[in-house]
Amino acid sequence: MSQVKSGDKVRIHYTGTLTDGTVFDSSEGRDPLEFTVGSGQIIAGLDKALPGMTVGDKKSVPVPADEAYGPHNPEGVAEVPRDQIPADIPLEEGLQLQMQTPQGQQLPVTVTKISEESVTLDANHRLAGKDLTFDIELVEIA
Repeated sequence: MSQVKSGDKVRIHYTGTLTDGTVFDSSEGRDPLEFTVGSGQIIAGLDKALPGMTVGDKKSVPVPADEAYGPHNPEGVAEVPRDQIPADIPLEEGLQLQMQTPQGQQLPVTVTKISEESVTLDANHRLAGKDLTFDIELVEIA
């Protein structure tokens, strides 16, 4: 039976959890995730766990934050005056917004705090700084 190696296109089912057991993503009820091993299409900590697996294998893969979405970067958090947010946007914590950098690049941000005078926006990935665990099953080596 063939084993996964770098460069193989594979399909996996997965469930991703935080250290407290909270599920943040899963392929349950959906098609398996398809990607090329070693290509950088998925987070490094999960990618490096696949070589050597065979179809039908299951494993639990702990992925530290630095091999997932990286550390939480305080420079990615900004407090902006509330009047700089368009009045037609109903602000609430957890709201996802798109900002534009001075270079014209789109940047997703999350509203993390709201006061009378200001709004705190966080450009970090929502899983930055978090250790993750993936329960995976190799479905296919294409």
